[in-house]
Amino acid sequence: MLTLRNITVWNTGEAIDLVVPETDGARFLRDEGAVSEGEVDATGLTLAPGFADPHVHFRDPGQTYKESMVSGAAAAASGGYTNVLIMPNTVPAMDGVTITDPTRAGAAEVLGRGFDDVIDFLQHYEPAHDVSLPVRYDLCVCASKGRAGREATDPEDWRWYMRGVAEGEKDSFQLAHPVTAISDDGSAVTPETLDDVLRVAKETGLLLIEHCEHHDTGAVNDGPVSRELGVPGIPEDTELRIVSRDIAKSRETSVHIHFQHVSTAISFDAIRKAKAEGLPITCETAPHYLALSDEALLEYGTLAKMNPPLRSEADRRATIEAIEDGTVDLLATDHAPHTLEEKERGFLEAPNGIIGLECAYGVCHKVLVDGGHISDARLIELMAVAPSRLMGHDPADIAAMLADSAHTGGRRTFDLGTVEHPESTDLVVLDTKTTWTVDPERFHSKARNTPFGGWDVTGRPLATIIGSKLVFSRL
Repeated sequence: MLTLRNITVWNTGEAIDLVVPETDGARFLRDEGAVSEGEVDATGLTLAPGFADPHVHFRDPGQTYKESMVSGAAAAASGGYTNVLIMPNTVPAMDGVTITDPTRAGAAEVLGRGFDDVIDFLQHYEPAHDVSLPVRYDLCVCASKGRAGREATDPEDWRWYMRGVAEGEKDSFQLAHPVTAISDDGSAVTPETLDDVLRVAKETGLLLIEHCEHHDTGAVNDGPVSRELGVPGIPEDTELRIVSRDIAKSRETSVHIHFQHVSTAISFDAIRKAKAEGLPITCETAPHYLALSDEALLEYGTLAKMNPPLRSEADRRATIEAIEDGTVDLLATDHAPHTLEEKERGFLEAPNGIIGLECAYGVCHKVLVDGGHISDARLIELMAVAPSRLMGHDPADIAAMLADSAHTGGRRTFDLGTVEHPESTDLVVLDTKTTWTVDPERFHSKARNTPFGGWDVTGRPLATIIGSKLVFSRL
């Protein structure tokens, strides 16, 4: 049993004693020297709902040399995340289509475990690999077959895997990891499939998550930096074209479209107007678009190469303004593991993306809270409450669960062993004041591709609790 004395509830300011009766031994991870039982003086620490990230890439199956479900889940727990949504650019793609060719890339991993499609493989990943993962996860199905952009996926290939469908026929793992969204993340839904994808989203009720950017040439943001580097640029309106197109389609169909990693002032302006019109539009941005502009390419090279690319300093400031005024609904990491060898290929050949789960809170806290743009509570809303709701989950309402708690020594005791629904109580313990240095060599992820190595940031998750059980500790 672990007792945290005098910890503060994130949205009420009340100081309480938190009792975590169990450590989930099968899932439990901890940093060196951390405790998992006994009493801890938690004065100054904050208790909040667990973080959620609707935008991660775990590379399993097909590219497990970059990341696996095991290492990705460990990274998530280390970063304070209790729920993630896995994007469909696995190998083979997560389209629900039966794998018939065992020579396809990644096919052997799926077929060798006794499954014939990627969704079934990922839903049963834990029993098939005899592991227990320290994070909850949902799955995002491809918008097009093979993510090739030529033909929309057929709901009959994956409808059964959705939440709320044939639940009496499913085992606990299928129920725990449903398909809850549709996307071709990595590229925008193509013009030739867009109408069919929107029809499928409306018919099934799935959230359409759109990679709102498309370009055929270019590697970094078009501007003075791209010219200094001698690298072909990507104009900022490549993002706006997809945003404007999809806003018009949302107006026509009433389909909820969620825009990923928005990065430009002109796109935020369009989304702001769409929201004022009452359209079902939401959006996210990522920590790197808050903390870095394209000038970072001159310092970090391809470690700062991503898609959409880092934009101008003016766009970075506009991104922060969009958070301040509520245009941005939530923060997501777009956790994208690659090997350092791949990242060293140069701007034209290096893959896009950086990892983010293990330092997202610290980077965002440094930029947004220390920068005076938002409060600690608002950052928790952006990283925990809003993304959980987007994914169809209810974040832990700590204040409500405390209503019947007993007072001990002038403080209420929040005993997770006696809450009404312990199995669904997911929490994170935060030190909002601590300063620490990002060291990728200490990450739980397999990957090290981040420009934030060596940064001094503030705010860090100290413990992650899933289903009222401790799954990660650096206390």
